[in-house]
Amino acid sequence: MNNDAISPARQLARIAAGDDRTVYDTVSIVLHWLTAALVLTQFVLAETWEWFARPTHRTMVVLHMSFGIILSAVIVLRIAWRMLPGHQVAPAVTGWTDIASRAVHHLLYALLVAEAVLGFVLRWAGDESMSFFGLLLPPPFAPFSETAHHLIEELHELNGWAIIILAGGHAAAALYHHYVLRDPVLSRMLPSVRRR
Repeated sequence: MNNDAISPARQLARIAAGDDRTVYDTVSIVLHWLTAALVLTQFVLAETWEWFARPTHRTMVVLHMSFGIILSAVIVLRIAWRMLPGHQVAPAVTGWTDIASRAVHHLLYALLVAEAVLGFVLRWAGDESMSFFGLLLPPPFAPFSETAHHLIEELHELNGWAIIILAGGHAAAALYHHYVLRDPVLSRMLPSVRRR
């Protein structure tokens, strides 16, 4: 049911109860910040594990795979949650800003899904098992050629950088909205707003 079909009395009751569909629900907020934390952790692990010798290097690779599996699950849950009725919020901005915001969000989701798929394929294409904190997930298909494996590795790395750059721009835009434009774009995703 959309907001247009809700009677004015029910809409006023919803607003009085603090649910005016202008702030994200608690699950959406948790999934958003969990995604951000996992993406940052994944990037730092991948960019720094070459600095370390075994066994630290190996531990970091296993953590990268393990957190990657968790991130994959969070992404699926996040997309499913957003698609359920009642978990959408009204746009905080209008016009081209709303269009750009939606485009960035959809692109980030697409890049995150692609990165998860590339991560699994990269590992399995090299005839190696994925590791989830030591639990091995063997390849479901035959190994790829060395050329194909190298291409997937490059795509995984480039896509990871694209996520970081786009997420950095997303964060910078949210801070600009909060501190310069002083609108509610960032505050809608903060848990403290839900408590007020």
